[in-house]
Amino acid sequence: MRADNLSKMDGEIRKVMEQMKHLQSPVEEVCPIGIVSMDNWEWPQGVGLFAIYLYYRRTKRPELLQQLTDWFDSQLERGLPPKNVNTMCPMLALVCLYEETKHEPYLRVCQEWAEYAMCEMPRTGEHAIQHTVSGELNPGEIWDDTLYMTVLFIAKMGVLLGNESYIQESIRQFLVHLKYLTDRRTGLLFHGWTFLEKHHFAEALWARGNSWYTAGLVDYLDMIELPEGVKGVLLSALEKQAEALSLLQNSDGMWHTLLDDPSSYAETSATAAFAYGLLKAVRKGYLPNAYKETGIRAWRAVSEQIDEYGIVRGVSYGTSMGRTLQEYKDIPVCPMPYGQSMVLLMLIEGLEHDLGMES
Repeated sequence: MRADNLSKMDGEIRKVMEQMKHLQSPVEEVCPIGIVSMDNWEWPQGVGLFAIYLYYRRTKRPELLQQLTDWFDSQLERGLPPKNVNTMCPMLALVCLYEETKHEPYLRVCQEWAEYAMCEMPRTGEHAIQHTVSGELNPGEIWDDTLYMTVLFIAKMGVLLGNESYIQESIRQFLVHLKYLTDRRTGLLFHGWTFLEKHHFAEALWARGNSWYTAGLVDYLDMIELPEGVKGVLLSALEKQAEALSLLQNSDGMWHTLLDDPSSYAETSATAAFAYGLLKAVRKGYLPNAYKETGIRAWRAVSEQIDEYGIVRGVSYGTSMGRTLQEYKDIPVCPMPYGQSMVLLMLIEGLEHDLGMES
């Protein structure tokens, strides 16, 4: 990549990352803990913090490490919210921060939350993690979001501590979620399954939920050495998903919030996460090179959704389990931390493929 293009890309990355700290929602917050402001501890903030960490890991810029340290120190001093699947998400960045700083209080918090995830977090049938969130127990329900929000952290802690039971639990959660959420017709994932009522709710092939698998799996495989049989199953599921995504991608490179419903709006955060996951999977040899062009088309489409200030447009607000497909179409669109962070991940991965911003 030419030096001038690299500088331009770096400037764009910095703008996207900076705006993550200053987002304001034009819609009324419905979550008990706000999911827009980076001053709160919830899943969108966790996704954003992990993106910042990965950018730090690539650049080794001390100000990024200081930004993470300041955020976590402030939150720990204030006191953390109740533990659940979504509030577990920031712990992934915290354990990564511990690896960099060796600050023992970080490790103690990570150990406490990991033990909760292993021993006390509610389970459904087949020991799957129940998707309990702030304000909602969701008895008997599993959602595709859980793999990214909680299971990556369990895996990371298992490797850090040399705890095989944690590693095996992460494997079980990936496999049982695939077992119950995979749509065998398409290879895509349904948003959720209820063990109590035995159905997939609205049978929504929700874009962002699918993208948690695409983006999460490539990072999971960075964290952990898996048995070849297990790795083969997970990558086979990824390739089936990628095959369906390539067929459903819009001519402009975007995907709809309901992947198989062109009447639903195009959604940027999912498209960015798909671009990130597909491009990284090709680079790592997890997917055939044929899927690189799908990722590049998505990369270019998402780049068009970044405004001059670095705000990512076309991102849907937090999405609960829908009982009808119309509920997904009605989710409002507004800038969100996970929109910024997924685009950040996508832009960083673009550097590995010599992709640059259009002039």
